Amino acid sequence: MSEPFTPYQRRLFVFLSVATFFEGYDFLALTQILPNLRQEMGISEGQAGALVAFINVGTVLAYLLVRKADKWGRRRVLTATIAGYTVFTFLTGFAPNIWVFAIFQMIARVFLIGEWATSMVIAAEEFPAARRGMVLGVINAFASLGSVFCAGVVPLLLKAPWGWRTVYFVGIIPLVILAYARRNLRETQRFSEQVKEPARARPLMHVMRTPYRKRVLQLGLIWLLTYVCTQNGITFWKEFAVAERSFTDGQVGLAISIAAVAAMPLVFLSGKLIDVIGRQLGAAVIFGLASLGVFLSYSLEGQWALTGALAFGIFGASAVLPVLNAYSTELFPTDLRADAFSWANNLIGRVGYVLSPLGIGLLAGQLGWGPAVRLTAIFPIIAVVLIFLLLPETRNKELEETAAL
Repeated sequence: MSEPFTPYQRRLFVFLSVATFFEGYDFLALTQILPNLRQEMGISEGQAGALVAFINVGTVLAYLLVRKADKWGRRRVLTATIAGYTVFTFLTGFAPNIWVFAIFQMIARVFLIGEWATSMVIAAEEFPAARRGMVLGVINAFASLGSVFCAGVVPLLLKAPWGWRTVYFVGIIPLVILAYARRNLRETQRFSEQVKEPARARPLMHVMRTPYRKRVLQLGLIWLLTYVCTQNGITFWKEFAVAERSFTDGQVGLAISIAAVAAMPLVFLSGKLIDVIGRQLGAAVIFGLASLGVFLSYSLEGQWALTGALAFGIFGASAVLPVLNAYSTELFPTDLRADAFSWANNLIGRVGYVLSPLGIGLLAGQLGWGPAVRLTAIFPIIAVVLIFLLLPETRNKELEETAAL
């Protein structure tokens, strides 16, 4: 029988879940407004891919913030990221041209992904081993809720006098509330107990000079392969649906809303799944469905067939995260956890996240969105093979055990 959560753990669970909601909102917001933004700013498909790639550079630069959680503490970094994301999301709505839009959104991504990664470290350290996967899964599932909310309201917000800018103005209202609520957040017990004194400033290559270098590189490669598929599969679906299936903004919003709602029960169960059957078997199921969903989402005809396929694509893009977040937090000791996580995810994995949209945008100009994105469906299959070959099973083990070499 799993031990019940303490009152603080319950409050922390809610806080981290709500904070992660905005990762989903922001991710889908760019996807939803991209055709409208292209039209207003006069940019091509290839330039749209370059725009997404530039904005996603912020997910790499987030490394510089996340690694500080091993020095400053988890609480201080989480507080800074929430405040920074709120400010730059608001400023995005005032962007006078595509260059300013890109810069503000890139900086907002630095803080957003910093918040997300730090939340994963906090969740792994503060909740019991037997339910760690479930907690990570539910927190990540709230990103899907953010996507559902975004998909539902964006078609309406695009009709407002400020058009796509309204999407960012509306997005900051709950963030201000969240920034206030973080006052009761504590430092994690593991960090407080195991890191007695603030760490000295470490060189950027510190973790790569430790015995954990191999694990960082292995996880980084798996993150990279995964992102090549999941990032593009969702980001460019509206472009595909509008250009190659003649969908309207309303039809796209409806399809994404229905698909996200249909995917959500599975997304919420994904963390529980890896607690029950293990990280490796869970990865085989989740990554397989992600690959199939993205391939069919860019292949089928008809609104309902595409909506059904998109549900599996959204599920996969969300459900791969509890698997990789679990591994990225479980396989490293407390004093290296944030640094190792940010190396694997932000510096190595996000290379695929940043550069692949640029390649897909260029390919789409020659082949079309469907053929270009379908090519990425093979990468989750390669990733899950590497999980079985390279990573240990960590289900139901304490962090001190899973981090041991």
